[in-house]
Amino acid sequence: MSKDCFQIGDCAVVEREHFDSLFEALKARGYEVVGPTVREGAIAYDRVSCATDLPCGWTDEQEGGKYRLKRRPDEALFGYAVGPHSWKKFYFPSVQRLYKAELNADGFRITPEPEDTKKYAFIGVRACELRAISIQDKVFTGGPYVDPVYKSRRSHLFIVAVNCAVAGGTCFCASMGTGPKASAGYDLALTEIIDNGRHGFLVEVGSKGGAEILGEIPSRPAAGEEKLAADRIVEETSRHMGRSMDASDLKELLYRNYEHPRWDDVANRCLTCANCTMVCPTCFCTTVEDVTDLTGEHAERWRSWDSCFTMDFSYIHGGSIRATAKSRYRQWMTHKLATWIDQFGESGCVGCGRCITWCPVGIDITEEVRAIRASDPAAGGTP
Repeated sequence: MSKDCFQIGDCAVVEREHFDSLFEALKARGYEVVGPTVREGAIAYDRVSCATDLPCGWTDEQEGGKYRLKRRPDEALFGYAVGPHSWKKFYFPSVQRLYKAELNADGFRITPEPEDTKKYAFIGVRACELRAISIQDKVFTGGPYVDPVYKSRRSHLFIVAVNCAVAGGTCFCASMGTGPKASAGYDLALTEIIDNGRHGFLVEVGSKGGAEILGEIPSRPAAGEEKLAADRIVEETSRHMGRSMDASDLKELLYRNYEHPRWDDVANRCLTCANCTMVCPTCFCTTVEDVTDLTGEHAERWRSWDSCFTMDFSYIHGGSIRATAKSRYRQWMTHKLATWIDQFGESGCVGCGRCITWCPVGIDITEEVRAIRASDPAAGGTP
């Protein structure tokens, strides 16, 4: 089919043997293709060049503090949940130089970091991750102060989403209204269908650019039964979430329970290692450091990821504002589920479950909410 045949909302089927054509079409347009691949015992996001670089035939087992890869009985390319990495490391890099300064006869000459024009194409973005990207859009570009590094990388992004056919053991996106089906924010959305010896992808067009790319890939119009099959896959995934969270009245619940004894309980387990913030797809805390050479004639300013779990993050003259594990965990969870809504109009949690899986002691944010709710009289609990 020609590229002129497709419109936003159209669906087509791409057979597995033609899937590499997607990579070729993206690379021909100058995109650096990034997708899931197996690295060091986990599924991580990295540069990929063809379908065989994807986690073909792999899935993951996830629980609190546990992550393992295992083989699937088929050759699914996207038959897993999510790994430890989030896509933000590509459009919001963990270490970034902001500017450099050189001493000359007239003083210091400051040179801002040049705009990054690299074009990324993401393949395999889940619905919860699409929501995370939209949340960070608000954080970095939605207000009066726009982050130029983020804006530059984000503006060149092409997104191929994948509707989930597997619910991870710590996933709760259905509770947060963020998945498992991609509803917005993508150029193309895939649903992988493996049935009766056939292996293909239902592809839905989400943008004009997506329509043009799909027009360059061997495909055929999707039949009604194939659309229904894709819908059934997503519905089945939604019914088998590994976790759930009652998100009703959540902001007010946490505001009412700022001194709840549960915070002491979780503090006894929390290592304040910051794993949860590093794997979270929406956390955006950073620190800035100025460095100089030995002559004092050259200086640079660098930004790097930080975490509200570190003692130094809230340090001012006289000490840290949040000196205890209790105060730091409470700050993180209350910000993520409550004060984030006041700042940006929606929750900062997308239900991906990474913070549960990659916590060394298996602290479960859904269980912490459940425990607070169960003892809150205003929420129908028993004090």
